[in-house]
Order: sequence, then structure tokens, then C-alpha cells
Amino acid sequence: MTDATIDIRAGSFRPGTSDAEIEAAAAKAAQHRRRTVIFWRYAILIVFLAAWEIAGRKAWIDPFFYATPSAIAQRLYEWMTEGTSEGPLWYHLYVTMEESVLGFVTGSVAGIIIGVALGRNRMAADIFSIYIKVINSIPRVVLAPIFIMILGLGLASKVALAFIMVFFVVFHNAFQGVREADRAMIANARILGASDWQLTRSVIVPSAMSWIFASLHVSFGFAIIGAIVGEFVGSRYGIGLLINIAKGSFDAAGMYAAIVIIMVVALGAEYLMTMVENRLAKWRPQPLHETQ
Repeated sequence: MTDATIDIRAGSFRPGTSDAEIEAAAAKAAQHRRRTVIFWRYAILIVFLAAWEIAGRKAWIDPFFYATPSAIAQRLYEWMTEGTSEGPLWYHLYVTMEESVLGFVTGSVAGIIIGVALGRNRMAADIFSIYIKVINSIPRVVLAPIFIMILGLGLASKVALAFIMVFFVVFHNAFQGVREADRAMIANARILGASDWQLTRSVIVPSAMSWIFASLHVSFGFAIIGAIVGEFVGSRYGIGLLINIAKGSFDAAGMYAAIVIIMVVALGAEYLMTMVENRLAKWRPQPLHETQ
């Protein structure tokens, strides 16, 4: 490596450059890239919020419908310090998170197990595929009134809707990940005498993990959507109830404040999911943009 000219984003290296110098320059370039990304993220956010605030104050947009960032921040502060008209904000958030997490966990586990099972059994996949397609063709949100009618206004109906929202996303990715498993690795494992269970556990499931984690990253957002929609249709507590009340009272700031809460929770869940994925998939090579 030290006998060739090496070009990377940090600069150009002449023959004789040491490995330590190359690594230091690469680390410096990566740090500079991260700082640039963070700067532009915050810059875009600040410009957007400032433009929104100015447009509302100058009446370029109607603040009755669009509110302003300052009004939204004030409403969030009031909810956090004084609570809402329906009780403490933290209890509403707890209820929504409980519904979302239960739906996410149960939907993900069921989706992975059934996806892997049908991916490994072509006959069962052919038999059940028509039923899965029919159920998947139903818009999820229209199931909310049915679940509430059957299961009531409590936790069960929201978890059921979140489960349905998550299950099909995870199922399809797990199923496809199993079908796309490396055939050469499967053949080598069979030659070495691996049983079907050993093959599934040690070769096929790890091969499908990229597909599964890709679905998990988006499925928690779907779990929140399921819980919120269920609360919006009928509930006693939850962030969806706050949105419904704000809608009924034409409280634009309240509606946007609830949306901000959901966004923060979803981003936090995405961050945690990324941490878990990085720990469970250390064997994977880093993406190209992380190495440059």
C-alpha cells in the first residue's frame, strides 16, 4: 500500500506515505464529512422553521390553519408543564408507546417466524399465498373500526391494528430474504451434513437478516401509525386522542405539537434500531459512504 499513489477524499498521497498517515487522513476526512452533514441538517431545519415563522407572522400563510413554530413550541411547553385537558401528556405518550411497542414486537416476531417458515416450505407458501394476498389487499386503516367494535376502546384494539400494520411489512421481507439466500452456501452446508434446523438457524436466517432489519427500520413507524389511527377512531387516552380533540376545536398548534411528539419518538426508535442492528450485524462490511 505504501508503494503506490493513493487517492481518497482527504487528498493525494505520494509513494512512501505510511499507513498511519493514510488512516489519519481518512479519519479526518470522515470527521469532516460528518460535520458537514450535521451542519446542513441543522441549517435546513433552522431555515425552514424561520421561514415558517416569518410567513405566519407576516400573514403570508394563515396561522389559524398552519400555526407557527413558536405557537407549537408554546403548546408543547404547556402540555409538558400543565398537562392536557384529557390528563398528563406523559400518560398519553405512555399509552401510545405501549400500544406501538406491543404491536411492533408481536407483529415483528410473527412476521419473521411465518416469513421464514413459508420461505423454507414452497408447498405451504403456494397454499397460503392467495390468503396472504387477499388480506394484504385490505387497506389497514379500515380495520380500525372493526377492531374497536370487536375488542373495545382499550389496549387490545390498538395493538391489533399496530400488529397488522407491522406484520405484512416484516413478513414480506423475511420471506424474500429467505428466498434470496445464497444457494452455494446452502449447498455447502448440506454437503457438510447440516440438518434442516441447523441450515435455517446458521445459514438462511443470518443471510436474511439484512432484509429483516430493513423492514424493522420502517415497521416501528407503521406500528405508531396503527396505534394513532386506532386512537383517532376511538380511544380514551393517547396521542391520537389529542390530535382528534385538537381537530375538533380547530387547534392547529395542538395538532402540530402532537405530530412533533410522534416524529421525535419515531426518530428515537430509529436510532435505537440502528444501534441494535450494528451490534447484531458486526460481520457485515460498512457501507461505502461510511468508509469514505
